[in-house]
Amino acid sequence: MRISALTRAWSTPRGAAHLFTLVFLGAWAAFSATVESYVMPSPWAVSARLLAMFSDVHEIGHMLYSFAHIISAVCISFVIGSALAFLAHYMGLFRPAIQDRVTPFLNSFSGVGWTFLAIIWFGISDVTVVFVISLVLVPFAIINMAEGLANLDREILEMARSFARAPGQRFWLVILPSLYPFIFATIRISFGVAWKVALTAELFGGNTGLGYMLNLARQDFDMPLVLAVIVVIIAFVYSTDRFIFQPIQAVLARHHGTA
Repeated sequence: MRISALTRAWSTPRGAAHLFTLVFLGAWAAFSATVESYVMPSPWAVSARLLAMFSDVHEIGHMLYSFAHIISAVCISFVIGSALAFLAHYMGLFRPAIQDRVTPFLNSFSGVGWTFLAIIWFGISDVTVVFVISLVLVPFAIINMAEGLANLDREILEMARSFARAPGQRFWLVILPSLYPFIFATIRISFGVAWKVALTAELFGGNTGLGYMLNLARQDFDMPLVLAVIVVIIAFVYSTDRFIFQPIQAVLARHHGTA
């Protein structure tokens, strides 16, 4: 009976996920035992370094700097991208320039390229990091918000024109609430992408943040710190998505039918 119950537990999606985690940790421990610690440290060494990170005020400060870089860049890119999307939607004169020139250009230009340009323009600084992340995220905001504007219900807009003559009222009471799912999608996507870009930007162009810590760890061949930083990022992104974004998505799905 116990074997049967255990088999059923592991055969569930949650059980399979836990089993995969255990197999991964076991394979990691086995591999680390066959190579030098500077090549692949053991899970125990990484766990110890992880605990040390959270007991060091200086290293906690670097985590907070990365978070500040990302929040700032997400906000800046959302404002810029939304403004361009609204401009293209309501002023057709600018639509070809924004949709056919600005968006493809920003989409195709790599984060590494922006990093090197920003280093030349702003030096090694927090401004460089935020600048790079923001420019990489702007196309996501343009595309998502443009899609939201294109999918506005024309009948509701027409009814709003009949009952609310002031454009400001129509925007705050009708247009903006209709865009909530697209606003949320933009922020959620941008937040996930921002962490990937932030590491590169901080690694090359920053003097604070987790990417900067990776740079120091690389110079010192401190592999436990490298993997500890990676674990912190994975845990933070997963926790944010699981406990913040998913509940918000559930609320939006109930009220708007999609998110």
